[in-house]
Amino acid sequence: MSNLIKQGLPLASARAPLVQFVRFRGKINIQRPKEPHYERARVVAVTQPKYPEPPKALTCFQSRAERLGTQVENPYNAIIAREVRNWLDHSKLVAIFHLNSIMADELFRVRVQLHKQNMHLKSYGRKIIAQAVAGTQYEAIMPLFHSNHCIVFSPDQHRVAALLRLTRKVPQMVLLGGIVENTLLSRNELMDFAQMPGLQVAQAQLVQTLNMAAGNVVQQLQAHQCNLVKVLDVHAKSDAATEPTNETQS
Repeated sequence: MSNLIKQGLPLASARAPLVQFVRFRGKINIQRPKEPHYERARVVAVTQPKYPEPPKALTCFQSRAERLGTQVENPYNAIIAREVRNWLDHSKLVAIFHLNSIMADELFRVRVQLHKQNMHLKSYGRKIIAQAVAGTQYEAIMPLFHSNHCIVFSPDQHRVAALLRLTRKVPQMVLLGGIVENTLLSRNELMDFAQMPGLQVAQAQLVQTLNMAAGNVVQQLQAHQCNLVKVLDVHAKSDAATEPTNETQS
């Protein structure tokens, strides 16, 4: 009876579905999705909306320059330029370095070591340097500021040897030139200046040279008299030696 009912009513029997959806993928990575197919990526790129860029805000100096039609100088640059000019006027030693890529911590250590030797490491922009040296005797140093740089100031010109000794351990700082007592020197001239003796030693050497010259003049003036005295002394000794022999013969 049950078989007849199942044959007559096919929907009453339980059967397995013909199509079954099975998901083999894992979790979808939302942060790094899979790159789409080339055709789909091209369609997405073409249909990507383009929004107008928002207007950029102008600074007060730019808006004022547009209104006046002239370039407005920043007053802060003038203050920093006066500071640079003050350093140049009151420093007997100014060394200019080309600064390669260097860590901030390492540069801070170099700054501290130079400060212990009464030397100050500074860095300014080329525009500020040009404004500071314009119309002065320091205009000749402008070709040294075409790239990243730093400047060392010191009120003592005898610190050149200490400066070279400290910067020799920092290959990122390349010496270009400097100013010693208002005289522009190249790198080789600075190295020669560092090997020169101090002022007191140079004065002692000068006094010794002058004394040697005076002694040579006196020695040359007395040379003939000394030779005559020596000849007469030898002649007198020879006469005194011959007199006893004559008395014995008589």
